[in-house]
Amino acid sequence: MKYWLLKSEPYVYGWPQMIKDGTTQWVGVRNYQASNNMKAMELGDLGFFYHSNKGKEIVGIVEVIKTYYPDHTDEKGRFGMVDVKMVKSMPQPVTLAAIKATPDLADMALVRQSRLSVGPVSDAEWALLCKMGGL
Repeated sequence: MKYWLLKSEPYVYGWPQMIKDGTTQWVGVRNYQASNNMKAMELGDLGFFYHSNKGKEIVGIVEVIKTYYPDHTDEKGRFGMVDVKMVKSMPQPVTLAAIKATPDLADMALVRQSRLSVGPVSDAEWALLCKMGGL
């Protein structure tokens, strides 16, 4: 199993909507590195749901339930999407400030490549972030 971090602006698609919907298509990714990360996703992989721009915090966990396929919102047909389902909310959201203040997370893709919308999370980072979030 691999771990990921998926960013969404909360005013576009936030965690409360994810909870309500239960599942969603992760559409609209238009960055090749983020797209390649989604291509690497496998069924059952887990991801942190991260509110970008406003909030800047990990608020929940999702599971990949459908692997990479064409994104119907991409008129040029270059990019794809995955489907995810809601797994659980973080008991305590983990802020970007807390992540940056944690030396063991200094090499995390979220810290090193702040504009990347879908990035990998190592096993050690996943375990530490879950602990920081009260799981």
